Amino acid sequence: MGDTRQGIGRRQLFRKAMAAGCGIAAPYIVPASVFGRGGAVPPSERITVGVIGTGGQGRYDMSGFLASRDARVVAVCDVKAEAREAARKQVDDHYGATGCAACRDFRELTARDDIDVVLIASPDHWHVLHALEAVRAGKDVYVEKPLALSLQQAFVLRAEVRRRGRVFQFGTQQRSTPHFRLACELVRNGRIGRLQRILVSAPGGHDQRTGEPGYPVMPVPEGLDYDLWLGPAPLAPYTPKRVVTPYWFHISDYALGYVAGWGIHHVDIAQWGHGTEDTGPVEVEGSGVFPADDGLCDTALNWDVSLTWADGVKMHFVSDGLMHRHGIRFEGTDGWVYVNRSGLETYPRGLLAERIGPDEIHLPLSTQHQQNLLDCVRTRRRTVCDIETAVRSETICHLSDIAMRLGRRLRWDPQAERFVGDDEANRRLTRPMRAPWHL
Repeated sequence: MGDTRQGIGRRQLFRKAMAAGCGIAAPYIVPASVFGRGGAVPPSERITVGVIGTGGQGRYDMSGFLASRDARVVAVCDVKAEAREAARKQVDDHYGATGCAACRDFRELTARDDIDVVLIASPDHWHVLHALEAVRAGKDVYVEKPLALSLQQAFVLRAEVRRRGRVFQFGTQQRSTPHFRLACELVRNGRIGRLQRILVSAPGGHDQRTGEPGYPVMPVPEGLDYDLWLGPAPLAPYTPKRVVTPYWFHISDYALGYVAGWGIHHVDIAQWGHGTEDTGPVEVEGSGVFPADDGLCDTALNWDVSLTWADGVKMHFVSDGLMHRHGIRFEGTDGWVYVNRSGLETYPRGLLAERIGPDEIHLPLSTQHQQNLLDCVRTRRRTVCDIETAVRSETICHLSDIAMRLGRRLRWDPQAERFVGDDEANRRLTRPMRAPWHL
């Protein structure tokens, strides 16, 4: 938790309240759940959660915390009044109470002393600034993917999480799905021989043109703080689709598009199976197809990127317009493993019946992503996808985007986390922010 003394203080207040009631003649009946009997966690021991960003993904993630007996959601935040009120109602309806706070400005939420964990599911260009504010306020964080709009942002956040000893969970929930973990354990334990190649395919992007019907410049509607929605992004005229998915997800002022927004899920599993979570590729080259210049959306529609690691393993990272379905295929000298959200396939087929022995590599076990964070908040251990892992996986998406935009082969130093001898490429590791916002 942000400060274990908060829990002790709440318990002491409870004892004082009980002592004060001892003089009352009528019996004072306290539910067993208050003391944690019957499998319940007493209120004083619950991990309190605040939520920044209450759109579809934010409320989906929030549901994971609502379902946990270890947690209590106490506040929600969104720049859209309709979204935050819907989230407030979801929380209050779940608990059968009216205690959930709702605020417009994230700084009001992170300043609260009664919050231990902050869930961040805002638009991508806000992820790092929201996470930094929470971490610097002593909170542990769950941050939706992708992590950052630039690698510089990711590096700064990593440094702050390290320095302040915070617990971090990345929203790549496939790591909490059993068949993804099994696929990676089969590869890590040599069931397909020596790993040679990884094929990663993710959904492609979208092409929306500003000149098409449905993109009028309009007055900002009541209930939306548009300036705060833009935040560090450049000023831009308001049009309704700019601030909703999937549109903002494919505008480079706010996101990298699906090369990161969807690609990060499968790239992260590729890293897990390869065993390269603490390093990265040494070379990258690729090409991409982008929308016309007059479009509202300007991130890659399709891409074809090749990356090479120091051990000789190559990754072919493409959009599913080229591969027709998306997932991760590990290819080795003696077979292959293919995994996606629909299931697991192997060759030889008998690998599906394999069991990982007690002396072999066993990857961290998590069956519910939000619960894994809560467990680690209590133990102060690393989550199944902590900040170190998140930055390394995120790096692959950024390198892919930079390589396809520059259109040439690039060398990457995974220790220095810089391009080798390429000032133009290194300039793309940073992104300016609109004043007054800064890291």
